[in-house]
Amino acid sequence: MTLYRLGYVAMSVNLQNASPSQTMTYKRFSAVRDREAAIRKLERLAQSNIQNCIRLLKHNKTHHIEFFRLSSRLVPLATHEALEKWGYLSAIKEDLSELGALAKKGGIRLDFHPDHFVVINSIDKEIFKTSMKVLKYHYLLLYQMGLDPTHRCVIHLGGRYQDKEKSLERFIDNWAFVPKGIQKMIMIENDDTSYTLDNCLYVCEKLNIPLVFDIHHHLANYDNEQWDPNWERVLHTWSRSPLPVKMHISSPKSQHEFKSHADFVDVELFLDFVKKTTGSTDQIDCMIEAKKKDEALFVLVEELKKHPNVIMESESTFRWKAD
Repeated sequence: MTLYRLGYVAMSVNLQNASPSQTMTYKRFSAVRDREAAIRKLERLAQSNIQNCIRLLKHNKTHHIEFFRLSSRLVPLATHEALEKWGYLSAIKEDLSELGALAKKGGIRLDFHPDHFVVINSIDKEIFKTSMKVLKYHYLLLYQMGLDPTHRCVIHLGGRYQDKEKSLERFIDNWAFVPKGIQKMIMIENDDTSYTLDNCLYVCEKLNIPLVFDIHHHLANYDNEQWDPNWERVLHTWSRSPLPVKMHISSPKSQHEFKSHADFVDVELFLDFVKKTTGSTDQIDCMIEAKKKDEALFVLVEELKKHPNVIMESESTFRWKAD
């Protein structure tokens, strides 16, 4: 039976004063007359963000949660063009090492999901260069944590640019200009507007990139309504990965705001996925993308416990027992 492991995104609604995304705008930064003092402020914010991640991992471990997405905003202004010479890693090296050691000791899978401005298929060379800078930032954070960066960073295929097919092929062409280390870090997710599961499979199979299946996005944007006939293809994209298969689960906020995430996860929607995938692979890591963060995970677990076919292995992992 497949083991399903639940995780959640970036921050807790239960753990107080533990934001991993404290920040400073460039406007505020540039208003500080003493540039060195402003940089020290940025470094203190980054250190505080990482220490809060450490608190979050300890909170997660208490609840047997072994899958977590880190905030991409750990280091404020790290990729800003005006701060290119700032050696931010020297100030946070020890904090990152502590975070990585805690994750490895606890068997916790960590990854990132950079914002939508990472666009590999961009027609603008400057946007592509900026995207590489952002991805390098994530790579360096993982490296300083002592974690293998392979398949730790989820991105989308990018924009349509008025010609979806050409833009799809542009991603494949531009992939040759992505450094090898960053290539290894990438996973691709189907999105809710432009690129469907079929589109993403086309690219992932050509470039040997794992596909992170997002069921909510699929319901909002699909070529073929049924996703399960393609599940074996999704699994195959993970055949060379050192990590278990990963998927995203969330629910529509409403029919009117279908693409927005709800506070919690619809247990029936999730169990439909479980029933269709159980036995297909040893383990599937399920990232909960809900507004209520860890509380959504806790509520989902309580709902799962009520189902006669669910066998809980821990407070965040379970198996499905077929009838």
